[in-house]
Amino acid sequence: MKKYLFLLLMLLATIYSSAQNKREFRGAWIQCVNGQFQGLSTQEIQANLIYQLDQLQRDGINAVIFQVRPECDALYASKYEPWSRFLTGIQGQAPAPYWDPLQWMIEQCHKRGMELHAWINPFRAKTKGTNVLASNHIAMLHPERVFSYDNQLILNPGIPENRDYIYKIVQDIVSRYDIDGIHIDDYFYPYPVAGQQIPDSNQFRQHSNGFTNIADWRRDNVNIFIKGLCELIHKTKPWVKFGVSPFGIYRNLKNAANGSDTNGLQNYDDLYADVLMWVNNGWVDYTAPQLYWQIGHPTADYETLIKWWNLNASNRPLYIGEDIERTCKYADLHSPGSNQLMAKYKLHHEMNHVQGTVLWYSRLLADNYGNYASALHNNYWKYPALPPLMLFLDNKAPRKPRKMKPVWTSDGYILFWQAPKAKDWGDTTERYVVYRFGKNEKLNINDPSKIVCITSEPIFKLPYLNGKTKYIYVVTALDRVGNESHIAKKKVKL
Repeated sequence: MKKYLFLLLMLLATIYSSAQNKREFRGAWIQCVNGQFQGLSTQEIQANLIYQLDQLQRDGINAVIFQVRPECDALYASKYEPWSRFLTGIQGQAPAPYWDPLQWMIEQCHKRGMELHAWINPFRAKTKGTNVLASNHIAMLHPERVFSYDNQLILNPGIPENRDYIYKIVQDIVSRYDIDGIHIDDYFYPYPVAGQQIPDSNQFRQHSNGFTNIADWRRDNVNIFIKGLCELIHKTKPWVKFGVSPFGIYRNLKNAANGSDTNGLQNYDDLYADVLMWVNNGWVDYTAPQLYWQIGHPTADYETLIKWWNLNASNRPLYIGEDIERTCKYADLHSPGSNQLMAKYKLHHEMNHVQGTVLWYSRLLADNYGNYASALHNNYWKYPALPPLMLFLDNKAPRKPRKMKPVWTSDGYILFWQAPKAKDWGDTTERYVVYRFGKNEKLNINDPSKIVCITSEPIFKLPYLNGKTKYIYVVTALDRVGNESHIAKKKVKL
């Protein structure tokens, strides 16, 4: 019986892999707050990240979300905030030998054909484990602008100067670094703790903005921040994507008619994050709700939630935040001998508005926890994928590559081409897609199985064998937001 069940599961996985979309966001979070860089040298940290990136590329990841500002600090060269203790062990201490992790990660991701989204925690000023702050930390310079809650420090969202301060930090990152996105997660107002009150009544009286209910005021503070941040990012660089990864429950049905049939913590009521307003007003470019629970969870059922987000948050690209460990830990409700990976990806496939996945977290995927990576590599993400289109950012494709030519070199048979001419950022080529077709095959670039490479370089080394087999190679250009050009093609014998 188990043998037949295994064969059925493999058959279903094959069906899903053959139905892959050419465009799909395949992201992974690389965090620093788990201490994975603590006590390591620059060389060791880089080796750790190279290992992860190589594995992520192999398993189909096309976007890395890299944590660069966990507590008003920096894993990059900032003139405003101190170096992070999660990088060097001591807040304010620069790495030695010196390097800039954000710049380094941008270069590493781009040469692998991946996007790099810089992940910041906007309002969190101190995590529970941090005991000493650097002298130039915002909480040391302006203690009146933070409040303490559950052994954390929070930049008070109700103080307008704090929003302006975060805008300054983000503008600095966006203007100086060649990132593809700015990403924030679910930390706005702090997660509620029994017996503790948010100490912001004074700010409410000073900056009420006409609100009489403090909960509505708090939501408005976050709304103002999100709208302003989106506008700032796109004014600085129109192609940089702004993404938010909120907590997985918007509201519970018992509290609101548009809520989900769940009974957990709520974005709207407990974190003061009106995510649907941001989506429906176009204040974010994508959302990646953290649906970390299992199918069948008693208070936050995964199936209920993915269907709710699919129905309610489709005005902007929707990606699903997946927890690798819990997906592998819990059994499929209908096939107890299997974990929930297949059932979850079946739901993904059935959702007409879900355009991607973000995996929590990178190291588990790189280490093939629970054979999760193998399932992606061999089945669900067997072929490469381009990022989803964002026509609201740019709807014009670049011109096709020019002067495509195969050339024998000392390094082998190389296909060369030149970038198309461009007048502005919307025409500029960022990457190329290389396809291969057999002699009599139809040139269908919508078939992801024909993609052999996504690269930032205008060259591709051809797999020459004996010169007896005819192929047609097709190359297209991608702009900064993923619009694809018409094809350039060349016949070769390999």
